[in-house]
Amino acid sequence: MEIIFGRNKKEQLEPVRARVTGKIPAWLQGILLRNGPGMHTVGETRYNHWFDGLALLHSFTIRDGEVYYRSKYLRSDTYTANIEANRIVVSEFGTMAYPDPCKNIFSKAFSYLSHTIPDFTDNCLINIMRCGEDFYATTETSYIRRINPQTLETLEKVDFRKYVAVNLATSHPHYDAAGNVLNVGTSIVDKGKTKYVIFKIPAPVPGGRKEGRSPLKDTEVFCSIAAHSLLSPSYYHSFGVTENYIIFLEQPFKLDILKMATAYIRGVSWASCLAFHGEDKTHIHIIDRRTRKPVPTKYHTDPMVVFHHVNAYEEDGCLLFDVITYEDGSLYQLFYLANLNEDFKENSRLTSMPTLKRFVLPLHVDKNAEVGSNLIKLSSTTARALKEKDDQVYCQPELLCEGLELPHINYAHNGQPYRYIFAAGVQWSPIPTKIIKYDILTKSSLTWREEHCWPAEPLFVPTPGAKDEDDGIILSAIVSTDPQKSPFLLVLDARTFTELARASVDVEMHLDFHGLFIPDAGRDPGKQAPSQEAPARAAAGRAAPRT
Repeated sequence: MEIIFGRNKKEQLEPVRARVTGKIPAWLQGILLRNGPGMHTVGETRYNHWFDGLALLHSFTIRDGEVYYRSKYLRSDTYTANIEANRIVVSEFGTMAYPDPCKNIFSKAFSYLSHTIPDFTDNCLINIMRCGEDFYATTETSYIRRINPQTLETLEKVDFRKYVAVNLATSHPHYDAAGNVLNVGTSIVDKGKTKYVIFKIPAPVPGGRKEGRSPLKDTEVFCSIAAHSLLSPSYYHSFGVTENYIIFLEQPFKLDILKMATAYIRGVSWASCLAFHGEDKTHIHIIDRRTRKPVPTKYHTDPMVVFHHVNAYEEDGCLLFDVITYEDGSLYQLFYLANLNEDFKENSRLTSMPTLKRFVLPLHVDKNAEVGSNLIKLSSTTARALKEKDDQVYCQPELLCEGLELPHINYAHNGQPYRYIFAAGVQWSPIPTKIIKYDILTKSSLTWREEHCWPAEPLFVPTPGAKDEDDGIILSAIVSTDPQKSPFLLVLDARTFTELARASVDVEMHLDFHGLFIPDAGRDPGKQAPSQEAPARAAAGRAAPRT
């Protein structure tokens, strides 16, 4: 486990050619760009949590059947400060950094003050976001870093707070057919209020980048949702969209702001201020994209924790959304590096299996319906929505499948009816051991797995001109737990789940989080959208999501 999680990974600054076995489809040309933690020790200091490690970007450039791999650490301000000091000097969510004992009293006092209202890290290690012609490494703070997807060079630092008042923001934005970007962030005690801010980054003006104008400068607040608690906002990792609605889950997995303000003084991490409150309900907020206001009905469900929304769509007056749920917030605890050792199987057993659930909400509630009656009439689901007093609705989901995480879909179907989910498969360990294609219609699945292989999040890339939802390929970066087996890029036929090719590289590749595929980037840098956008444009003949 030390090889996979704890050991610092070396950069591969120059492209190295992979050994390709099988045949990569001739139409597949571009860059698979991924992000995740790669360095967990600096000098004599060590991060506490795997999620805290310094961001290591890596890419697979696919061109004419050949594959080239490279990797490079994100040169964030956090990275630079730590490397120059040869110790961890910038705090991460699970690791609080303290000043050098040799520093004077004034430096120490300043450190305490700066952590009372923390300026979070720019260690952007979670995902990659496309914004116009630009690509950004992202995390869950207000900072993002622009990068060059071909060279992995780190460019300028961007603070969302210059454009919208948010202290935190998700790393899972949504894109529409027009090129607009939607995201959600938390504004903590701003003008006496804590709220969740849905913001929109508009599609770029043609030639704007050449004129030095970024679409980020035109960021606008789309809608705000007041938090139920001023000092205990919900933690969230993603959200859902349909053609006409936005779905935001205010779950009882909460950050205690007062504890965060005193964490540095108390000698604990900010992560210790995040707690699951099983006695509270999960509030389901639905925003009408046409009015930019919440719908009048108040929806709620049982306490749960959701990291990843899968998809959502509208059908016969109902809003359906699928999410991966947990019964508690224990998943984060399993990834402390102290648990990721030779006793990993014992230390990192999930107490709650990730479960794919479907929620169905009635968009128009019959005022004459009896209290306690089921408002869902769809024959395709067993999900229920029970009417309560005072325009409230209690939602009971349909359980679809267990053991899925890191879900992906054909993004042409984002916000639309869909059938297939491509995901990493997990059992009672949080580490994926297989890749799964789940068929929502038949409740059946196809699986790829190989001994000693840990797959990363699978990405779907559609075949050009494809009409069927699963006409395309799956890309996944595979890390091997066998030192004698090289890591590789796996290429699967998305329809049959048979292996088409693999591209092995003799490098020490890290287990990553998220990323995207940039079609044709290897030939015509920066002019093509990532795969989740390109299908959306191809599908623009349907009613494009309103933003």
